Amino acid sequence: MLLDLTPIQMLLVALLFLWAGFVRSGLGFGGAALGLPLMLFIEPDPLTWLPIIGTHLLFFSSLTLRTRLNNVDWDYLKQSSVLVVPAALVGVLGLVSLPTLWLLVFIYSISLFYACIWLLNWAIESHNPVVDRMLLLLGGYVAGTSLTGAPLMVAVFMRNVSKEQLRNTLFVLWFTLVTIKMSAFAALGINLHFLTALALLPVAAIGHVAGLKTHDVILKNDQAFKRWVGGGLMLVSLLGLWKLNI
Repeated sequence: MLLDLTPIQMLLVALLFLWAGFVRSGLGFGGAALGLPLMLFIEPDPLTWLPIIGTHLLFFSSLTLRTRLNNVDWDYLKQSSVLVVPAALVGVLGLVSLPTLWLLVFIYSISLFYACIWLLNWAIESHNPVVDRMLLLLGGYVAGTSLTGAPLMVAVFMRNVSKEQLRNTLFVLWFTLVTIKMSAFAALGINLHFLTALALLPVAAIGHVAGLKTHDVILKNDQAFKRWVGGGLMLVSLLGLWKLNI
């Protein structure tokens, strides 16, 4: 059954999933990181939104990759997955066992960290294999917990994967991580909200197509785009923490 939302709430949710789809295909990552904090204002339970986000990510990454699997850096993907996948599994265990309040604080805190970095035009960088491994482990854990670990892992992938293969390689990684998460949800009997995900698919598709068409433009104006997004994300994260009395 569909989520029990008012018409206004459903309209807002549709706009948020359009935005998430746009960011995901436009940047190649970040749909959940920039969409989930806003969705939690409507329904403050990550387990409501993450299955829907996961269903969309599986669908759209499949569409994107169906003719691009020959342009993926499989060697580095296998190498990094040794660290990312186990960390993501630990994150999924945390997601289904930790109190909702802890998860909300975690998500808004991670979002605030990203907002500060983007707003101040800083970059998460690594020039050391040890730091690479730490970022992959942390990113995998955050992805397992909230699907918002992409910016941490992208910092490592950008240094090790060619620009031409980066987005496709990341989509394969997201597909793998979300498959693990959705399988865990199904095994644990968590509601996947499949009908809601299906109902939101058309608006998410609009965002996805818009993101694909503006991908090159966004990359050329990457710093300005992230600065504006960072400012908005900082406001949302601070309001979220304030709402939780943090």
